[in-house]
Amino acid sequence: MTSHPAAPLMRTTPEGLLWEPSERWVRGRTGDVTVVDSRHPVLVWEPHLPVPQYAFPRADVRTDLLRPARKPPEGRRHTGSTVFYDLEAGGGTRPNAAWTFPADDLAGHIAFAWFPRTDTGLDHWYEEEEEIFVHPRDPHKRVDAMASSRHVRVEIGGTVVADTRAPALLFETSLPTRYYLPPEDVRLDLLEATAHSTRCPYKGIARYWSRRGGAGVPPDLAWSYPDPLPAVLVIRNRIAFFDEVVDITVDGERQERPVTPFSAGLTV
Repeated sequence: MTSHPAAPLMRTTPEGLLWEPSERWVRGRTGDVTVVDSRHPVLVWEPHLPVPQYAFPRADVRTDLLRPARKPPEGRRHTGSTVFYDLEAGGGTRPNAAWTFPADDLAGHIAFAWFPRTDTGLDHWYEEEEEIFVHPRDPHKRVDAMASSRHVRVEIGGTVVADTRAPALLFETSLPTRYYLPPEDVRLDLLEATAHSTRCPYKGIARYWSRRGGAGVPPDLAWSYPDPLPAVLVIRNRIAFFDEVVDITVDGERQERPVTPFSAGLTV
């Protein structure tokens, strides 16, 4: 089977970077200042990072806002020897907000820190007209959400906190299936809303709940997306639980608690 001639090809540099061109229109802003406006970005994967980042042709960057970094970070924050820049925009300076990669393939490109790196990254990033949170989406990762009629029961410490036959299942590459349950099938009287919030480039902004009087269980063990991104609209306002710390039974079969990158943060 041959590749489509227009399909982007992932390439490897001698420094161990993976990269490929992207056809998305990407913009980055600090306050009212557009710092990046590119229709020719490239996605770059560093060996020690699980998610990609964008690098942009210099012509698409407001290089007049960049200054050689006063205090470049110590140690090898990025692959190989890099040159860092401070960003002066919006009346302030953001140290080490941008850098170049040492690879010849990426010469002439500049990468930027994405939030939530406080006082470093740009304030807002957009792919086309959609705001993107945390990090660029990985084109080699799938996130599929679909309605289901499976019977899902959730228990915390032996107490049933949810029971439904109308879940929405979310399948995400390299993560366990998440079960998003109708709020009317969740014992909300056993949960209490918290101020915790997270952002996901694939799903949107999440709000959280803890187990009321939840001694012995981690806080913020359930979440919901009140206004999810269009691709996963079926999960709107539904409530999911971390499989890592609760007991979930699907169609009568108890699921094993998975170990995921979230496990370390789910502590009492």
